[in-house]
Amino acid sequence: MSQIIDGKAVSASVKQEVKEEAAKLREEKGLKVGLAVVIVGNNPASRVYVNNKKKACEAVGFQSYEYALDENTTQEQLLDLVNVLNRDDKVNGILVQLPLPKHIDEKTVINAISPDKDVDAFHPVNVGKIMIGDYAFLPCTPAGVMRLIESTGTKIAGKQCVVIGRSNIVGKPMAMLLLHESGTVTVCHSKTQNLKEVCLGADILVVAVGRANFVTGDMIKEGAVVIDVGMNRLDDGKLCGDVEYESAEKKASYITPVPGGVGPMTIAMLMKNTLTAAKQQNGLA
Repeated sequence: MSQIIDGKAVSASVKQEVKEEAAKLREEKGLKVGLAVVIVGNNPASRVYVNNKKKACEAVGFQSYEYALDENTTQEQLLDLVNVLNRDDKVNGILVQLPLPKHIDEKTVINAISPDKDVDAFHPVNVGKIMIGDYAFLPCTPAGVMRLIESTGTKIAGKQCVVIGRSNIVGKPMAMLLLHESGTVTVCHSKTQNLKEVCLGADILVVAVGRANFVTGDMIKEGAVVIDVGMNRLDDGKLCGDVEYESAEKKASYITPVPGGVGPMTIAMLMKNTLTAAKQQNGLA
């Protein structure tokens, strides 16, 4: 029977670290950390995420600036706002909530955010820095996964690590971070042959494919650390991950639950990135 990796507890400890450091910056340097969140339109899921980010800012003592724009906002108007925020010294981090309405090109908007304020780490400059291992910010979800693995006491060096999923937001940066820690990394995707055999070789298995209960217990090596990044809603309204939990937990040494595993870490790491940005912009990092 595996041990559960408690994402809520680990994320609480990250937020506590950030809160203490932010308080110190305020007291010693008079610096208040600020995060600007831009949301376009009224996607209900996006609204939930934005509210959660605002709450997290409050909890760690950051100033949060919300810009809720109309669904019909033009790309030009959004880019103008991003340029204003790039120049605003009170704003240390800029986050444009995705997805954007169809008439706005996400790539153009991401590229317009100053790499120094790109706390999602989506800008090509920051992506390139992750590739060479010389980064300031890490994409929040992969960074959260690394922290969860660390919380188990598992050493990544020399381990066989398998990442299922090759998205720019999770799969690719995840592979890079495991590689930087000297893991031997295999990235699997929809065209991978003999997926079960590949998974059975994994000491550390990170699953981010967005398909409910995709990985089952018979694909997991005895004693593996299993991190489930997926969040899917079943027909009965229940949430589940990409890993079939009941069968997987019989094989894994450690496993993340859904919900309560990777999810809470993403916002905690966003707070950490925003703090890092503030320190760098003020010559304190």
